[in-house]
Amino acid sequence: MTQTIAPRVRTLVLLLLAAACALLAAAGPASAHAALTGSDPQQGAVVDKAPAQVSLTFSESVSMDDDSLRILDPKGKRVDEGRPSGTGGTTYTVKLHAGLPDGTYTVTYQVVSADSHPVAGAYTFSIGAPSETSVSVYSADAGGGAVGWLYGLGRYVSYAGFTVLVGGAAFVLACWPRGSGVRPVQRLVVSGWLALTAATLLLLLLRGSYTSSGKLGDVFDLSLLGEVLQTKPGAALVSRLLLLAAAALFVAVLFGAYEKREDEEKRDLTFGLAVGGTVVAAGLAATWAMSEHASVGLQAGIAMPVDVVHLLAVAAWLGGLTSLLVALYRAPAETPVSALAVRRFSRVAFGSVVALVVTGTYQSWRQLGSWTAFTDTRYGQLLLVKIALVAVLVGIAYLSRRWTARLAEAAPAVVRQREGTTEEQGVGAAVGSKAGKTEKAGTPEKAEASGAAKATRTGAGAGESADAGSGKAAEAVTGSGDSRRAAQLARQRAAVDAARRKRQRDADPQRFGLRRSVLAEAGVAVVLLAVTTVLTQTEPGRTEEEAKAANPSSAAATSPASGAVTLDMPFDTGGQNGKGVVRVELDPARVDANDLHLYVERPNGDAFDIPEVKVAFTQKAKDIGPLPVVPDHITTGHWSASGVQIPIAGDWEVAVTVRTSDIDQVTVSKNAQIG
Repeated sequence: MTQTIAPRVRTLVLLLLAAACALLAAAGPASAHAALTGSDPQQGAVVDKAPAQVSLTFSESVSMDDDSLRILDPKGKRVDEGRPSGTGGTTYTVKLHAGLPDGTYTVTYQVVSADSHPVAGAYTFSIGAPSETSVSVYSADAGGGAVGWLYGLGRYVSYAGFTVLVGGAAFVLACWPRGSGVRPVQRLVVSGWLALTAATLLLLLLRGSYTSSGKLGDVFDLSLLGEVLQTKPGAALVSRLLLLAAAALFVAVLFGAYEKREDEEKRDLTFGLAVGGTVVAAGLAATWAMSEHASVGLQAGIAMPVDVVHLLAVAAWLGGLTSLLVALYRAPAETPVSALAVRRFSRVAFGSVVALVVTGTYQSWRQLGSWTAFTDTRYGQLLLVKIALVAVLVGIAYLSRRWTARLAEAAPAVVRQREGTTEEQGVGAAVGSKAGKTEKAGTPEKAEASGAAKATRTGAGAGESADAGSGKAAEAVTGSGDSRRAAQLARQRAAVDAARRKRQRDADPQRFGLRRSVLAEAGVAVVLLAVTTVLTQTEPGRTEEEAKAANPSSAAATSPASGAVTLDMPFDTGGQNGKGVVRVELDPARVDANDLHLYVERPNGDAFDIPEVKVAFTQKAKDIGPLPVVPDHITTGHWSASGVQIPIAGDWEVAVTVRTSDIDQVTVSKNAQIG
């Protein structure tokens, strides 16, 4: 039965990692954490005379550079002058050229919110009367593209590394001191340190491009890196790297000097390691709290320490859970994880869950602000998913506690005196006791690893027997006392003996049940961490609702649409081969940039080419347009255009002009709700 566990573990882990990656991929560009709550002139407004300046008001303070706020005339030429300036709190203005002519002007902005996330958007207003306009705004969505995806992946890896590093070290110190000498546990904690360090360096390199151009080529731009180091997120990342240097020293002591100490000496060193490790772990958690959601908005002075406690509780629970899983599956038979260690972790996990409930409730109230935000905002919907996953995790943990209780009853700890102290035996020894193999002190130990040491001494003595059983057997095999053969035989016996004890240990039904439940917990934790990462990149529900209440049209302009729009329009130019169907697909059919695909087919469904096709968008209710689009020919019967700008939401007329010959041409149209 146990031989089939490893493939199942690998399959489950791969599936859960795939689910986590899918969640990260579906996250898309980072949502605006500083929402546009007002503007002057307002979106879609028609003013009688040219304003002297344009003002934008955000829900929180933002950082700007010379290109953060741009005003474009109907031909796409910039008409703003000077650097944007703050006029009080969260309002920013930029001056305009004097004597601007009538027409429709486009306002574009790309800033960085106080909680470190890029924010971008665009809207239009008109002077005198609306007109045709053709503008070119930012080529990449803020926080989107390959750089945005890599940045999101780096955030996930950094959270995972922090969880494994802090939680694994806490598990060893608080629950299983003998685990400091177990190689799989050592590798797990060191892997957490390496993952967090690598992810932090990656985030530091990506930060400049992530908040500006979105180009991979700018990742190694030293000027951008210099600008990042002067920002709050950049300082937080550098501080994290310095704290990781201290964490490396802590890990070296934990798995070096601490592991080599005797039990009495370990107790003296444990207190110092616990204090130092707590300080380093809290400092690492503070690098997130001081640069993201908790650092801005309502009650920031309370929210930051609450966020630190929340992150530490997550690490103690999920990181300790991962360490327990590794110990249950990978710990050698000589040092199996004990029932006492499992019971200790159960208590730590319970305390962590209590801390998570308290701090999570406060964070939810702070970020949502109302019950309706749970269902009406994306942040609230993701939070409901997170709460559901935590509930599932707690349910599985309850089953694990039951298995732990059964394990303690079936395999009581074996205590023996050694130099005036007590030493706890592992679960494997207790299982052996259950099988009736308890041995008295001083009797021959046929099932212990000491047989390997005895056989080794046999080889060192060139045929001299270390004990009556193993020495004679080695002498019989080697004939003339070949020490090499005797040592080889001893190693084989030791390996067989270790394998027997491992089979005996793993055959315990209570232990097997605990392994399965802990594996299920760890699987849910992988997905939970992915949801949490996406949640930190999503606009808080309170901010989104405030933006909607302050400026409904602006909120509509920055929110994503429900999906693509597809329009089928039959046409007949009146000439030879002049009949067909033109299909227009606009994706995602929202305010701001869209992808347009156009397909031309004959009445029988076959694709065919025509000399020319053009598209125009018009909103008659606000007298905007027509906004022309000339798509590029891709292949037979297929044209496309990217970055098609829709300035405001509403009912738009989509007109397609089809020319099938030099003189045969027709325009067909349909209306569609966009945004």
